Amino acid sequence: MTFYRLTAKLLCLTRVAGLFCVIFSALLCSPSSRASPDKGASSTLASQNTKKNTKAPHKGLHKGSYKARQIISETGPPFKRTPELVALANHISLENNLPSHWVLDQLLKAKSLSKVKQLVLPPSVGVKKNWMAYKERFLSESRILGGRDFAQKNWASLEKAQRLYQVPWEIIVAIIGVETFYGKNMGYFKALDVLTSLSMDFPKSHPRAQERESFFKQELGALLKLMQTTQQSVWISSYAGAMGLPQFMPSNWHKFAVDFDEDGHIDLYASQADAIGSVGNYLAKFGWQSHMPTYFDIDPNFDKTHLQELLAPDILPSFKTQQLMDWGLPLTPTVQSHTGPLALVMLENAEAEPSYVLGTENFYTLTRYNWSSYYALAVIELGQAVKANRALSSIQSNAR
Repeated sequence: MTFYRLTAKLLCLTRVAGLFCVIFSALLCSPSSRASPDKGASSTLASQNTKKNTKAPHKGLHKGSYKARQIISETGPPFKRTPELVALANHISLENNLPSHWVLDQLLKAKSLSKVKQLVLPPSVGVKKNWMAYKERFLSESRILGGRDFAQKNWASLEKAQRLYQVPWEIIVAIIGVETFYGKNMGYFKALDVLTSLSMDFPKSHPRAQERESFFKQELGALLKLMQTTQQSVWISSYAGAMGLPQFMPSNWHKFAVDFDEDGHIDLYASQADAIGSVGNYLAKFGWQSHMPTYFDIDPNFDKTHLQELLAPDILPSFKTQQLMDWGLPLTPTVQSHTGPLALVMLENAEAEPSYVLGTENFYTLTRYNWSSYYALAVIELGQAVKANRALSSIQSNAR
């Protein structure tokens, strides 16, 4: 009897151990247990030239590669049918020519996310910007090598975009690299949850609360229009509602997204070609000028007598070279030969002395993708690093 009891106990322990192994393995393999990839500049503040082709297969999230690694990091209580929600549904229905009952049904499926309401608030007063730290984040070795590999894989599409839109291929690569690390991080929230939360309960403490709430209501309408007209099963976004490899807001998807792989559908999640073409189209529509530099370096020890006047226009190019020289800025012959307006751009370095560059109209165009001079310069320098690394790799390959 003792033998049989011992055998039974061993069998029981074996089953428990086996169950533990299954659970442990599942936890290790589940998306929520893995470390999040490095996050790019997720919120593009600044999208539809579709072709009707019902025969072409759609490469949406239900078939694309992103669904396998999507992570919804937060959920919350569903929105209830309140007078405010019904009013929002009616407003969106009228503005976007959508069935009101369908719009309300979609909003009732949305979840209220408290986290995104915190994330959209501006930094606390007194927090100093730091260009060097910002630059280090986006010019990492992994992002440079990732850009080289992305360019190699999509070279035909990049050449096509550069030819069609006159935007350098490395700028397109760098934008996708900064935004989503070449598609590794396209967001962790459902876009419907995000935009409904920010439309219904935008933080009143935000200095531009009314303006931003109106903006997100427009974007929610644009998203619902996409949801009704596009064969896409899941819409993942950043905490501000930006979507896909290039992190387009829904309205920009309608305005600027293009079917660059010509398969009859626009897919900024699974089609790298569509993302490449859409970024090029966006910059071209915002005034990118072929062969124009993005910025010029300047000696940081220039005469600061007119510094306030020089910084007043912010990043908007407003000064001719002669005026800059009259105010004591030492310009090289190359800068003096530039015929367009320039902006003095200051980038803070925390407690250290700030950095300065002279931004051209193309620099300003990059800030229309994300309203930040730090972002624009990070894109430019990442693009330069990717281009240099690709050229070096080509030389080394040819030398073998």
